[in-house]
Amino acid sequence: MAKYRRRNAEAAILRALKSLGGSASRDALRDSIAEDTESGFTYEDVFNRVTSRNGKKYNPFDFDFNFGINNLYATGYVEKPERMKDIILTEQGRLRQSINFPTDKEKAIIDRYWKKRIAINREKRNSKAKDVTDPVDETEDVDNADNENWKSELIDQLNSFTPGKFESFSRLLISKMGVKIDEKRGKIEFHDHGIDGFGYFESDEFRTTRVAIQSKKFANNSVSEPDIDKFRGVMDSFNAEYGIFITTSYFTDSAKKKAVQGSKSVALVDGRQIAELVAKYQLHVTPVETFTLDDYYFQKD
Repeated sequence: MAKYRRRNAEAAILRALKSLGGSASRDALRDSIAEDTESGFTYEDVFNRVTSRNGKKYNPFDFDFNFGINNLYATGYVEKPERMKDIILTEQGRLRQSINFPTDKEKAIIDRYWKKRIAINREKRNSKAKDVTDPVDETEDVDNADNENWKSELIDQLNSFTPGKFESFSRLLISKMGVKIDEKRGKIEFHDHGIDGFGYFESDEFRTTRVAIQSKKFANNSVSEPDIDKFRGVMDSFNAEYGIFITTSYFTDSAKKKAVQGSKSVALVDGRQIAELVAKYQLHVTPVETFTLDDYYFQKD
């Protein structure tokens, strides 16, 4: 896998915001950028995690992504970013083309913005401020505003699960989504049969659908088209009408296309979507709400 190359993400963010109607969550923006062949970023660029010197995993793309959002705010193209809230285009942003960003004038505005942020952070941290030549460290509180750390920690822990525990977790997650796990067929280990769970989903029209579940832990590899083909074959042997494939990594483009072909579709849940569902259903996680002080508290009279 190629090493991630640091670069500006503002144009990709603008394209994504416009395609999503001018307002979107950070996760939706990442998805749109990853799937946009003209964004300049691949799926691997957006979601691949690497290990830092202190042993923690992180997404290098997030640095460019969060800096890009703040740069768009500094130039007036998006409203002020707020924790856990959508990024919103301004009217000025709707009119701005995504190419050739930033111009010399925009660069000057951005430079002034970050100089001000760095000065405030220095005062905030007093004598403990880090070297100003490292803007990522200086603005760590800004860049991590959407608090992605727990999601990376969750995926790491899921990858450390035994196969049996991860299969059990997958069934628990799917049950929270409304699938009733079969007490006999859905809770045994299907290692020889290629599925990890079986259950039923009842729609509003009282139509019952047979659902097969497949789960794969992958720390570095992706789920490819042959994996989907194999799963669909096993679905037929269980007479399942619908499939759910869960992985801690991600799906290749060919796997995504294969999943929606034919009469029996397969819903794909990747590592980041697992984190979103865990948060939505508060599945063995504790929500934490906090506050950050704005510039008012650090400005001199």
